[in-house]
Amino acid sequence: MAGETLIDFLPDRPGSLTAVEAFERRPGGAPANVAVGLTRLEESPLFWTRVGEDPFGRYLLEHFESEGISDRFLETDPEAQTTLAFVTHDADGDREFSFYRTETADTRFEPGTVSEETLEDCTWVHAGGVTLAAGRSQDATTGLLEAANESGCAVSFDPNYRPELWADETTFRQVVGDCLDTVDVLKATIEELRLLGFNGERPEAVARAALKAGPEYVFVTQGSAGAIGVRSRDEADGFATVGHDGYDVDVVDTTGAGDGFVAGMIAALRTGNDLAETLAFANAVAATVTTEAGAMAALPTRRDVERLLEERSG
Repeated sequence: MAGETLIDFLPDRPGSLTAVEAFERRPGGAPANVAVGLTRLEESPLFWTRVGEDPFGRYLLEHFESEGISDRFLETDPEAQTTLAFVTHDADGDREFSFYRTETADTRFEPGTVSEETLEDCTWVHAGGVTLAAGRSQDATTGLLEAANESGCAVSFDPNYRPELWADETTFRQVVGDCLDTVDVLKATIEELRLLGFNGERPEAVARAALKAGPEYVFVTQGSAGAIGVRSRDEADGFATVGHDGYDVDVVDTTGAGDGFVAGMIAALRTGNDLAETLAFANAVAATVTTEAGAMAALPTRRDVERLLEERSG
């Protein structure tokens, strides 16, 4: 895993940032959520991230220690602060972000930090789009994806588009698009795929168009409507398509649901699950995340996921 770690400040009530008076501090960052999610699903990922040498950074490192994540690639930057994100919710639990991320630690990743020898011992590498948006971290992230691909690792990627962090949509399309030929498994929303220039009348067609950029799998998350997955080189016509409607749960906070999906997706594919099994497992993780406040705090254990799957299959 590689990417940003930050502090999410969660509001005490729905409404705009100008109306909310109190926030609760929670650890966050999409790749950080995925790393913790995999740990709770009984995987043991290494996680390359960078936080400030400040109280927020120390809090995050202590949290990773409590989750059992190795400190091998957990970096502290003495010259930059930790990124902060203030989250607001509407009445349905959907959220928006306000970032404090100017020259923060997670924009200052150094290319080449993860050695070729380390990658040769890895079977899977995952990264997200936020560290592609600014600073030296852009080169560091693209370099990691290229090196992982060359080393024979399976590479997964989540664009995780945050318009507040990009100069414009064209820059996002160019930078992220240039990475896709190194990616084996792409997880995205339909809006992100369309921003990247993939077209079609239905989500399945858009996902199939994205396969042409290089990935073997494309997973499209659709919120409460579940997700679809397509795979190339699987049938005579060149692809297989599977859909899953998701799970009906009482939603408290949707923050981190996509990251939970990614953790479940990786865990399922690593254990040899087929496309349908992977979608069911990943959707179960994502659904469970939405039932509590805070992305990382709500990530389920493998037993939690298996229990939901057992209940819904009975």
